Amino acid sequence: MTDALVTWVSEGLLNASGWELVVYTLLTTHMTIASVTIYLHRHQAHRALDLHPAVAHVFRFWLWLTTGMVTREWVSIHRKHHAKCETPDDPHSPQTRGIRTVMWQGAELYRVEAKNTDTVQRFSHGTPNDWVERNVYSRYSWQGVALLLIVQVAAFGALGATIWAIQMAWIPFFAAGVINGIGHYWGYRNFEAADASTNVLPWGILIGGEELHNNHHTYPTSAKFSVKPFEFDLGWVYIRALAAVGLAKVRKTPPLLVMQKGATPPADENTLEALITHRYAVMAQFSKALRRAARDQLRQAQAGGADATALQSVRRWLHRDTQHVPEAVRPALTQVLHDNTVLHTMAQMREELREFWSNTKHTPAQLAAALQQWCAKAEASGIGPLREFSLTLRAVRI
Repeated sequence: MTDALVTWVSEGLLNASGWELVVYTLLTTHMTIASVTIYLHRHQAHRALDLHPAVAHVFRFWLWLTTGMVTREWVSIHRKHHAKCETPDDPHSPQTRGIRTVMWQGAELYRVEAKNTDTVQRFSHGTPNDWVERNVYSRYSWQGVALLLIVQVAAFGALGATIWAIQMAWIPFFAAGVINGIGHYWGYRNFEAADASTNVLPWGILIGGEELHNNHHTYPTSAKFSVKPFEFDLGWVYIRALAAVGLAKVRKTPPLLVMQKGATPPADENTLEALITHRYAVMAQFSKALRRAARDQLRQAQAGGADATALQSVRRWLHRDTQHVPEAVRPALTQVLHDNTVLHTMAQMREELREFWSNTKHTPAQLAAALQQWCAKAEASGIGPLREFSLTLRAVRI
């Protein structure tokens, strides 16, 4: 009896090998990540896709077992994050709370905000409120993870508790820490979204596409997070698979720029509408033109023997919105723009271009006329990248 007890404690009922335990741990933690990104994030929080009720319930049950998270609490906190992003009211912004706090105490920030009844009441609309949610998942939120612990210890022995500990830390670290922390602090940006969101990696598996955070904040209601050819959204792969068998329906994906073929038309109200609709993508194209102009200016300065140290030091910030440029860099950036006519012109025209979707004082016809003048000015500037951008802009259509 004693030997049997020792064997059970050390090996559990299944007597799984080390590799089997590793595979099980990776599989179950990945299922949890998939449940968070597909069900909680894209389906519940942003309504970017519809899920078959049975599939949605499987996700809900799995999250109850592996995280104990309550759907309405997670959704309300995330929606508040988007509504109040990078402000003191943002539940988990590293810009206001510090990167270390969000990285290592992200789960605690969630728990604190979940107790804010105003947040839950204001932002949880549309979340499940059926009998199971009220009487099981919400009422006994910690019992799910306790049940998982019991099952795994029975199946795998003492190592089952270790696996359970890894499962319990997986979402708090990667979702609450890495994405909410690093995803608003460090990485690359495809779009100048109003917040500080970044893409942590262009290709990831561990966090199911959530690493493409700048893309998500730019198009929050999109079910697809990848926008560049080199980016990979594993969550989107799963969504496409579910849709292929009728278990999911995608509501929205990132808008695609449509270019008119043939002769480039003049800028008109259709161009204006396309500019406003696709403003993030258009501004990303302008950023490319600005970076190309900066490279040309740097090469010319170096070829002529001029000191290009200042331009080299601020190149990476030329295409960024002012609020996203570190204060320590702004004086040097201002000086470079003052000394370089080409870059000053492009920076000025970039600001003029941004005004087209924030201007509420003029009619569409007036704005279209102003856009025609903007394009004429760009094409007469003598700046190659700016002229090419204007020609591209005029070909954009809804």
